[in-house]
Amino acid sequence: MFTEIQSLIESQSKYRLIQIKNAIFKNLITDWNDSTTLPKELKEQLNTAFPLDLPAEFYPSSDGKTVKALMTLRDGAIIEAVLMLGHERQTVCVSSQVGCANGCTFCATGDMGFTRNLTVWEIVAQVILFNRYLKSSGQHVSNVVVMGMGEPFSNYKNVIAAIKTLNEKDGFNLGWRRMSVSTCGLPDKIRNFSREPFEVNLALSLHAPTDKIRSTLMPINQRYPLSEVMSAIDEYIDTTRRKVMFEYMLIKGVNDSDSCAYQLASILKGKLAVLNLIPYNPTSHTDYVESDKNRIKQFKSILDQRGINVTERFRHGRDISAACGQLAADQQSE
Repeated sequence: MFTEIQSLIESQSKYRLIQIKNAIFKNLITDWNDSTTLPKELKEQLNTAFPLDLPAEFYPSSDGKTVKALMTLRDGAIIEAVLMLGHERQTVCVSSQVGCANGCTFCATGDMGFTRNLTVWEIVAQVILFNRYLKSSGQHVSNVVVMGMGEPFSNYKNVIAAIKTLNEKDGFNLGWRRMSVSTCGLPDKIRNFSREPFEVNLALSLHAPTDKIRSTLMPINQRYPLSEVMSAIDEYIDTTRRKVMFEYMLIKGVNDSDSCAYQLASILKGKLAVLNLIPYNPTSHTDYVESDKNRIKQFKSILDQRGINVTERFRHGRDISAACGQLAADQQSE
């Protein structure tokens, strides 16, 4: 979008682009006519070529800790973004694709199939949407995670450009370390990410300690088995000296046994890493169910005893279909 805007205003003063970015990111205007710094003619051109309305429906959770937005894009495609409200953080989980091609069997997005990549603007717009939402309460988005619909590294160029836009001083000026990207494990892209000139956090959707189980949950493991993915992760850690977050969703009778915990501990032992255990959020698209509390406690205990840095994510937003892609998938199937 900003490339096109630059072409539109190339004959004007250089500060025009700064004024435009201030209007979008800092003043959070929803109509170019609301700008107090741009000339009338330019505002008319911008309203025609680059409208700022972001059609969306909001679904707050009953506990007040999560808000899901269902955004309708210009071509009618529907994506999701989720706001997670904390005492010190307001984190937005953004999508990077319409649907997903990887077909993870536990994920509602995978059931949708793949439509297209999101543009840089469509990724950034999800953060803008929630900053507008928070404006009336005097809050703002403090953290961004690219963990929503789609595989971010399959849309690598646009995701990286969006991250850089969010970091710009004329943008949201969001610190590198306040942003994270989650991948299902594309070795070449993990290596590319390790060479980027920033300190954005990396997360890996692991979800299984063996190729047999992981291939059942995540078909992409057949193309990129654990040995290749973990080799790329090791290179990332060696290159960046930055901690990697491993995400592990606990599904009853699938990947939550003591044996899985022991194997997982073996994989992660000695790595600069933190393991995030995630109770499965059931969807209408699978027969999977969440592990019970005692099983999760035992699983975590085994990891603790073996010196693994492990945390447990507490589930929020179940009543608003907060699992990735659930709400959009439900809309698509109606």
